[in-house]
Amino acid sequence: METPFSRPGRFWRGNLHTHSTLSDGHRTPEEVCRFYESAGYDFLALTDHFLAHYGWPLADTRPFRGEHFTTIIGAELHPAQDRMELGAPWHILAAGLPFDFAPSPLNETGPELARRALDAGAFVVAAHPQWHTTTDRDVAALGPIHALEIYNASCADDNDSADSAYMLDLLLARGHRLSVCATDDAHFVLNSRDRESGWTMVKSETLDPDSLLTALKAGDYYSSTGPVIHDLVIEPGQRLAIRCSPANRIFLLGGPAKYTVAGEQGITETEFDLSEWTSPWARVLVRDDAGRKAWTNPVWCDAAP
Repeated sequence: METPFSRPGRFWRGNLHTHSTLSDGHRTPEEVCRFYESAGYDFLALTDHFLAHYGWPLADTRPFRGEHFTTIIGAELHPAQDRMELGAPWHILAAGLPFDFAPSPLNETGPELARRALDAGAFVVAAHPQWHTTTDRDVAALGPIHALEIYNASCADDNDSADSAYMLDLLLARGHRLSVCATDDAHFVLNSRDRESGWTMVKSETLDPDSLLTALKAGDYYSSTGPVIHDLVIEPGQRLAIRCSPANRIFLLGGPAKYTVAGEQGITETEFDLSEWTSPWARVLVRDDAGRKAWTNPVWCDAAP
């Protein structure tokens, strides 16, 4: 089975969720872009809150692109009045929006807004589900979105709700095919850990924004808060082999309650026997001594080789 690691190109490091002074962030768009560029990132999506009281901002970050750093145009979308099942506002991340993306009319629902973003060509993500107690019915209602934020660094300091792995596994168990992404959701709040904490590693032949978007939509990436995944080989019904930076646990996860683990100090590679793997999907989690994690996207066992 082909994985992102066997595709042509290289991995590019990027952050898909960030805010500036165009909405509720504390640094200008240029300052945000320069920060991530100087931190060694290859790309950034500046995703300010697309709301009327901020003037419906779609940050034009094209002037801050260069030979070794690029940007994807995006926003965090919110319907004007519609709310999720338990009453919290919708937060829908969209990377790859056109500049003529229209403001949300008063009667637009969250699912309708997500559909408009998908139709406009964006990579669409259910943002920080744990933070606002998003339900599985909420995410399912968004339709064929691409991904769910499995990690959001800003939420770690807001209400200790950075990790949304439970929501992912619940949705996968219900048959929803989603990839996952880790993000900063950086606002550059003083003494916050909301920067350089969660990122995606996207496999693409070039750093062109359209190429990155194509790879994101195809799931050709993994996400991390620290560990590096060097290779992943899957032979359906036979084995899964992985190589990574030094870790203390490598988990093969499925559902419901299907898992196996390899663990020893400094482990950098392992193989899992898939001959008796009964879950319809599988994903790998790498955890290091500091508790930092890397996540592969789920692989469905009925996928074409």
